[in-house]
Amino acid sequence: MSDDGLQGAAARKGSFLQTMRAVAWSFFGVRRSADYAQDVAKLNPVHVIIAGIIGAALFVTALVFLVKWVVGSGVAT
Repeated sequence: MSDDGLQGAAARKGSFLQTMRAVAWSFFGVRRSADYAQDVAKLNPVHVIIAGIIGAALFVTALVFLVKWVVGSGVAT
């Protein structure tokens, strides 16, 4: 891939909110192919990486709190 192609992809103007929404849908695994194609053409790949890391961190944090809550409630013993 050429440098010009990477710079062009990084200069895309998709908003970070649109990127977070697309990443959230990808976590659930439900996305229409037309929406996926639109995301590929519009979203900034740097934003997608950052949004994916944020989404994964939020998911892991939610799981940790869920496990602590279940263990603390005495249901798991």
